[in-house]
Amino acid sequence: MVLGNVLQGMSGTLNGIFVGQMLGTQALAATAGMFPIVFFLVSLVIGVGAGASILIGQAWGAGELHKVRHIAGNAILAGLVVGVCAAWLGSAFAAPALRALHTPPEVLADAVLYARTLMLAMPGLLLFILFSQLLRGVGDTFSPMVAMLLSTALSCVLTPALIRGWAGLPQLGLVSAAAATVASYVAALGWLAWHLRRRRHPLALDAQLLRQMRPHGPTLRLMLRIGMPAGVQMIVVSLAEIVLLALVNGHGPDAVAAYGAVNQIVNYVQFPAMSIAITASILCAQAIGAGRAERLGAITRTALGLNLVVTGGLVLLGYGFSERLLALFITRPDVIALAQSLLHILLWSLLLHGWASVLGGVMRASGTVMVPMLLSVACIACVELPAAYALSAAVGLRGVWMSYPITFAAMLVLNAAYFQLVWRRRRIARLV
Repeated sequence: MVLGNVLQGMSGTLNGIFVGQMLGTQALAATAGMFPIVFFLVSLVIGVGAGASILIGQAWGAGELHKVRHIAGNAILAGLVVGVCAAWLGSAFAAPALRALHTPPEVLADAVLYARTLMLAMPGLLLFILFSQLLRGVGDTFSPMVAMLLSTALSCVLTPALIRGWAGLPQLGLVSAAAATVASYVAALGWLAWHLRRRRHPLALDAQLLRQMRPHGPTLRLMLRIGMPAGVQMIVVSLAEIVLLALVNGHGPDAVAAYGAVNQIVNYVQFPAMSIAITASILCAQAIGAGRAERLGAITRTALGLNLVVTGGLVLLGYGFSERLLALFITRPDVIALAQSLLHILLWSLLLHGWASVLGGVMRASGTVMVPMLLSVACIACVELPAAYALSAAVGLRGVWMSYPITFAAMLVLNAAYFQLVWRRRRIARLV
């Protein structure tokens, strides 16, 4: 799962490198403005997938394959609807959305063109993310990883080729990265469908699964009840990022380019933490489905320890090689120095965020979703945004990044308190 997430991030990272090195800092700033909007759209489908993967994990742990297919069919239908709506709305409202974010005027035209092209990838991207979540519910993380490898390889070849017009391809400039993303996810989805049918996988897109792709009210309601709090939490995070990006945009294109480069590096530290939390959640769901609730404590302790070792190790590497890593995206020394100072403020606190994510994932496996979500939303609304505005006014751009460690510390304290004092004393039972 870590490798799959790294490959997914690598596609965006390499596109950022190609754009930054071949087209310049202004082009990189134009692409960075889409990050919160894409994150918002991804959040919607992740909410569906989070609920479906928990239910599939419990049904799989209980050995009930018919329920696995039934849940997956409803989830795929919901994800398809979200993807098509996201593509249409994103394309139609890209320009006003980027203006509302105070995108610098000198990069606005390029940012709108890039955004509209990228929105065409949303159905493929969102379906791929959803299907990866469903496969994780039955313990298959290998198939999504290979599909992501194909997508990343294709994107790496197409992006520079389209920027320069190599091999007879049209020269698309900034739009190249978005066009390559569209092609790469279409190819990855096609391969995944073929691969699962060839293996006769439980979640292959065959006649049995297609028959389940019709709305079933009780299943959809249960899926959304469990999953949408996670989606809402991610949406609140994305809305907060949009607000913070508006603050960053006020400091000009250099600040926006630094924001984009820092996000690329932070993603690689977060991927293992996210993967550990998701794995803990799925293993807990399977244990609950199998009637082995006594294993939840061992799974939780192992996940917390892994986060310390893996995420902590990546944090140390990030500090040690921050200048070289940022130079992959940015060519100007003054912008590199700015981005490095921002990265150093944020990086260590990702360890706290990883621990909070593990505790939230374990509780979510049992259907306890509302309180962890409300705690996270409260931290974002009542801690992160006020701190960002206050510190930004007091110390400038670096104050925006100071709000992240404060928020992650609050999330960990509140999640740990609820986990210890309330959740551990509850009776754990199957949901399906």
